[in-house]
Amino acid sequence: MNAASLSRHAPTFLSILRIVSGLIFLAHGTQKFLSFPAGEMAGYGLTLSSAGAYAGIIEFVCGLLIAIGLFTRPAAFLASGTMAVAYWMAHAPQNFFPVNNGGDGAILYCFVFLYFVFAGPGPISVDARRGG
Repeated sequence: MNAASLSRHAPTFLSILRIVSGLIFLAHGTQKFLSFPAGEMAGYGLTLSSAGAYAGIIEFVCGLLIAIGLFTRPAAFLASGTMAVAYWMAHAPQNFFPVNNGGDGAILYCFVFLYFVFAGPGPISVDARRGG
């Protein structure tokens, strides 16, 4: 395959990246508030007693919006900023290197979501369907 034939599939794969990223981000929120999937953070957000609980609300709401492609740009902007704050407040103080402080996921989410702010949701989205 040449570059031109691959490039014509870029918009579809933008949507696929958005859907997968949104669903994985959403799972962080469902774990904190619905205890699904079970794990260390299950039910953590129910008390709303920490910054992590409020991050869980953003993970849940923005993850869902990003996954379905509704209000993608503002949801991605909020999610990106949340992940930047999470990195600098929770991960960076532990160790300088992201691979050692567990913050590599937060950095990746931050920049993927920031990409969606500029690239938009792609053709497979509620935003595209409503002309937004």
